[in-house]
Amino acid sequence: MDIGVISVRYARALLKGAIAQKQEDNVYKEMQTLLESFSQVPQLCFTLDNPMLSKNKKQEILETACGGDNTDLLKSFLALVLKEGREGILLFIANSYISLYRKQKNIIQGKLTTAVPVTLAIEEKMKEMVRVNANGTVEFKTKVDPGVIGGFILEYDTYRMDASVRTKLNDVLTQLKK
Repeated sequence: MDIGVISVRYARALLKGAIAQKQEDNVYKEMQTLLESFSQVPQLCFTLDNPMLSKNKKQEILETACGGDNTDLLKSFLALVLKEGREGILLFIANSYISLYRKQKNIIQGKLTTAVPVTLAIEEKMKEMVRVNANGTVEFKTKVDPGVIGGFILEYDTYRMDASVRTKLNDVLTQLKK
C-alpha cells in the first residue's frame, strides 16, 4: 500500500477523533511541533526506525518531540502508531493531519518576504489583505531576505505578488538586452 494513502488514513482518523473530543486545535499544535522536531533533528527518523529501541522508549521520544505536555488522544494515537509499526511514516501522518486540519478550518498559509524586518502593523495589514481576498483565516510567516533589495514578495495559496526591487531591476535588464 502507498505511504501517502496510509498516512492520510491515519491523519483523517486522528482528526475525526480530535474533533469528537474537541481537541483538534491542541492536536494541530502538537503535530506542528512534531513536524518542527523532525526538521530540526534529522536523527529523529533514524532513531524511530531503530529496531533495538523499545516501543516505550519510542513513545517517550515522540511525546517529547510533540512538545511534552500532550493530550491523551495524541498519546493513545502514538501508541497505536507504534503498535502497528507505522512510526516510519509519522512524518507523513503529521503533514497530512496539518493539511486536513487547515482545509477543515479554511486556513490559508501566507508568506511575506522583505529586505528588512517589517513592523507588526504592516504585517497585520498584509494578513488582512490576504484574509479579505482568500476568505479564510491566515497563518503568516515573514522572512527577511536582503537579496530582495526593497519592496516585498507576498505568497499565499497559488497567488504570488512580487513587488520587489530585485524583480524590477531584472525586468529592466531583460528589456535592455533585447
